[in-house]
Amino acid sequence: MNEVHIPVLLSDVIKYLRPQSGETYLDLTAGYGGHADKILEVTRNYNGAVLNDRDQNAINFLSAKYQTEKPKLMHSDFYNTALRLVENNEKFDMILADFGVSSPQLDRAERGFSFAQAARLDMRMDESQDLDAWQIVNKWSERKLAEIFVKYGEERKGRAEMLAREICMHRPIETTTELADLIKSKSPYSHMHPATKIFQAIRIVVNDELGEIEKTLVLLPKLLNPGGRVAIISFHSLEDRLVKDFFKEESSKGIESSLEIITKKPIIADKNEIDINPRARSAKLRVAERI
Repeated sequence: MNEVHIPVLLSDVIKYLRPQSGETYLDLTAGYGGHADKILEVTRNYNGAVLNDRDQNAINFLSAKYQTEKPKLMHSDFYNTALRLVENNEKFDMILADFGVSSPQLDRAERGFSFAQAARLDMRMDESQDLDAWQIVNKWSERKLAEIFVKYGEERKGRAEMLAREICMHRPIETTTELADLIKSKSPYSHMHPATKIFQAIRIVVNDELGEIEKTLVLLPKLLNPGGRVAIISFHSLEDRLVKDFFKEESSKGIESSLEIITKKPIIADKNEIDINPRARSAKLRVAERI
C-alpha cells in the first residue's frame, strides 16, 4: 500500500520513545500509520497497540492496512479516546500524539483545509460533526471573527478587525480560494501566504484543537506505566506552549511529580528532512517519561 503521508520527525520519535519488543503503544492521532508502522515493527505487540483517529478516512485506511496483525482501532477525537482508556484503567509503555493536520487532509481539496485548491469551506477532521468553516465564515459575528483571528491566528488586533469586517462585507463566501483571495487583496507582501493565520484560526475553532489538547494532557500520566514515555508533536506556538507548560508543571511537583522531562528543548527537523517534507519545518517534538 502506497504511503500517503510522510510522518514528521520519525527518527527522533523512535529515538526518544525507545520502543522495545513486547511493549504496549497508544497512538492518539494515528492518521495513516506512519509512526505506528515503525514502532510496531520493533514491539511486534499488535494486540497491545491502540491506534486512534477522528478521521474516518484514516480509520478505513488503517483497517485495510492491518489485516493480518491487528491493533485495536478507535474512531474518536483524542480526548474522548484518552478518557475512555483511563476509565478502563488501561496503561501503555508509549504514547504518541501528533497534533498536525495530515497530508491527505491538506491535499484532498474537498476537505476544505487548504487554499491551494478551490473547495467548499469545511476543515472538519471529523466529517460527521456539524460545525464547519463555512458556518464560521458566513454566520459568526464580525466581533467574534476578530476575536478568534487574534486568539488562535495570532494576528494583530487591528488587522484581525479589518479582515473580519471585510469578510462580513463580502458574504456569502463559499470556497477556500474565495476567502484566501479576499484576505490576500487586503494584505501587504508577506513571506508566507497572508491567509495562513486566518485559516489556522478557523481550523482550530472548527476542531476545538486547543481545548482537546488541554483536556487530554492531564490524562496522559494516568495512561502511562512507570517508565512509560509520551511524545507529543505540535505545529504552532499555541499548541507547543500548552505542552511545554504542562510538562513543566508535572515535573516540578517534587515527590508528587508524575513526569520527568526528557527533551529540555523541543526537537525540530533538520534541513534534510525539511527538504524532503517541507511540512516538517514547523514541527516540534517534546518527550517526557512517567516517574
